[in-house]
Amino acid sequence: MSYQLVAPRFMLVGGGSCAQIAEVLAKFGFSRPLIVTDGFMVRSGLLDRITGPLAQAGIAFDVFSDTIPEPTTAVVIAGVSVLKGGSYDCLIGFGGGSPIDTAKAMAILAHGSVPMRAYKVPYAADHAALPIIAVPTTAGTGSEATRFTVITDIAVDEKMLIAGLGALPLAAIVDYELTFSVPPRVTADTGVDSLTHALEAYVSRRANPLSDAIALSAMALIGANLRNAYHEPQNATAREAMMLGATQAGIAFTNASVALVHGMSRPIGAQFHVPHGLSNAMLLPAVTRFGLEHAPARYAQAARQIGFATQADSDSIACDRLADGLVALNHELGVPTPAAFGIKPEIWEAKLPLMAEQALSSGSPANNPRVPDASEIVALYRSVYAANR
Repeated sequence: MSYQLVAPRFMLVGGGSCAQIAEVLAKFGFSRPLIVTDGFMVRSGLLDRITGPLAQAGIAFDVFSDTIPEPTTAVVIAGVSVLKGGSYDCLIGFGGGSPIDTAKAMAILAHGSVPMRAYKVPYAADHAALPIIAVPTTAGTGSEATRFTVITDIAVDEKMLIAGLGALPLAAIVDYELTFSVPPRVTADTGVDSLTHALEAYVSRRANPLSDAIALSAMALIGANLRNAYHEPQNATAREAMMLGATQAGIAFTNASVALVHGMSRPIGAQFHVPHGLSNAMLLPAVTRFGLEHAPARYAQAARQIGFATQADSDSIACDRLADGLVALNHELGVPTPAAFGIKPEIWEAKLPLMAEQALSSGSPANNPRVPDASEIVALYRSVYAANR
């Protein structure tokens, strides 16, 4: 059996490391970056954490700050127009998963002459116009270490998974100090997102020994620190562990792929504009329960790593504690059900066939220990709507 391991060529990890952005660019001979970020990063002054060192080093840069949560084809096209209007030699994705995903999509789209939709899976998007330096400001998506980007096609309200080496950052700067100002709601949602990445990578049908080791480490870090980061935003130990766990989870799932939670999550985001991490959290308990009997040893070990079960617990008990623990975690983090989020029941019900179709077409459900059909996905959506367990 052969398996792959892909990761950024260079990673700089640690508190305050974003101040070394100019040195990272110099390692690769880059001198004209286009920074891809969002308006909040500009207004809050957080962007100054990299623009200051760049200016001090005499590196000229421009900023594209029109990215939005859950990036769309329209935003990517606007970004490519800016990119093609300048003589840039790299892109810096600065922010949460949305700016980094936007930078990835811009680099891929600018390479060719076809619409963004042409790059969705199963197409292998292995080529990009420019290399990407990723600087995450949340501990969640792991996009700084993955070969994936997710873009909403506004023409059909579909979140498209785009995968390939063209989306893999050349380098990443992982600085946990950038997360101190992240509010509790975002800390919770991105934290559960990273936990989902690690758990799905570990139980995925495409898991391998290397991704397993990294996923197990990520689950241990996240399980021990997510609650503390949520309740104590200035807890440096928790923030550092969450940032490392999120990056490890990103490396794990980019090599083992995600599964049913992500397959079902993307349509919720596309149809109802629920943030990605939050929709993952809504789904995680019920979808995990759906697959338990098909990979009990794996789910049990995950429960032990996260801290829901002990080494003394049997696999059966550990699996039960995993499912119950995820419900309790959602309650503690204030994760709403789709109903509590404000989605009308009749609209939810009307969208279920389309959402099931989109989930299956993404390919992610096929990686799940228990592979569902469309009717089973619809049933899961119904159970998640109000109960979230």
